[in-house]
Amino acid sequence: MSVAALSRIQFATVALFHFLFVPLTLGLTVLVAFMETMYARTGDETWLKMVKFWSRLMLVNFAVGVVTGITLEFQFGMNWAEYSKFVGDIFGAPLAIEATVAFFLESTFIGLWMFSWKRVSKGVHAAIMWTVALASTLSALWILLANGWMQKPRGYEIVAGRAELVSFGALIGNPYAWIKFLHAVSAAYTLTAFFIMGISAIHMLRGRTNEMFRKSFRLAATFGICTSILVIVGGDLSGLQVARNQPSKLAAMEAQWDTTKGADFALLALPHAEKEGNLIEALEIPHGTSILAYHDPEATVKGLNDFPPADRPPVLATFLAFRLMVGLGFLFVLLALLGIWFGWRDKLVKNRWYLWIMTVAIALPYVASELGWVVAEIGRQPWIVYGVLRTADAVSKNLTPGDVLGSLIAFLVVYCTLAAVDVFLITKYAKKIEE
Repeated sequence: MSVAALSRIQFATVALFHFLFVPLTLGLTVLVAFMETMYARTGDETWLKMVKFWSRLMLVNFAVGVVTGITLEFQFGMNWAEYSKFVGDIFGAPLAIEATVAFFLESTFIGLWMFSWKRVSKGVHAAIMWTVALASTLSALWILLANGWMQKPRGYEIVAGRAELVSFGALIGNPYAWIKFLHAVSAAYTLTAFFIMGISAIHMLRGRTNEMFRKSFRLAATFGICTSILVIVGGDLSGLQVARNQPSKLAAMEAQWDTTKGADFALLALPHAEKEGNLIEALEIPHGTSILAYHDPEATVKGLNDFPPADRPPVLATFLAFRLMVGLGFLFVLLALLGIWFGWRDKLVKNRWYLWIMTVAIALPYVASELGWVVAEIGRQPWIVYGVLRTADAVSKNLTPGDVLGSLIAFLVVYCTLAAVDVFLITKYAKKIEE
């Protein structure tokens, strides 16, 4: 296997593993801040119990996420040196701001929050957690601004074979990045809502029907229905951006092989790259793809056959990841609606079948979030910077396959160990209840 292929596998492994922790941190900081604000305003001890219970899980998740995030950034210098040389002047700016401003603010205030219990007023302590939530969100924003530039490069010029930034405003004002930010953050909040509902459901199934878990479930369900709808809105807006700026990715997402005006949408399809067509194509909705991609039933959708084979992304992986992600997104809306219905009518315990579903559903938003990144990154191939720099040209030149394979195995061993530790600690503290 080539250095480029192994480097892609290694980066995908590290990035996907790191992103298992990022969404939960984003969401739990917000909800813990809300819970503590309610405690500060009402003095209700149930809110305080909720804060202490869910913040323990938040801190474990945050710690493992930090460790995995540090190794991620070293990939650019070790495996992707040509990429770093080509776009370092652009890509380095948002990454530096994320590390020196957002992450430092987040880590400083999370430490301040941990050690300031009963040393400051309730309101100030809640405000500290809101600062952590803001810093976490800003961290995500700067990372997605950097990734958004890779998806839709703008505000740069090529000088002496390198990309140089000529407009910082163009970088931070990239509509592709901001819509991606809306989609990713709302997905993170949805994941958190299902995490809280799932853990609460487990406790209720075990007969622990105290007010803390019922209130946690109701809060998460209400939060989850809002954010799951936002995920769909953000996904629709992202689709418009993909159609306008990455037509090859759109064609792969929809398994659209021939350029068609008023393209139909097949509910059942199975693409076959070698045959340059679909093995299955059934239950078509007239003009559906044109409507979804352009909000215009007569819009022309460019097909994969209009792109040279070397410029097409892996079709099957992109298509299946996209379809499954979308299906899960609509499932989350349905499950959150049921949660609101049963939760606010105090009928959760009576509907144990639903509680069992929600215990399994803890994993589904994680799957959907990872699939989203699969669509975004695999669908961009063969480009690492869309239309500007190919992935094959971005890999470090001084590496051998043995070098990358060795580090990949080392990462897998370390990350599997971290995963085991994380699962152990999350399970341990998820079972622990302070009466």
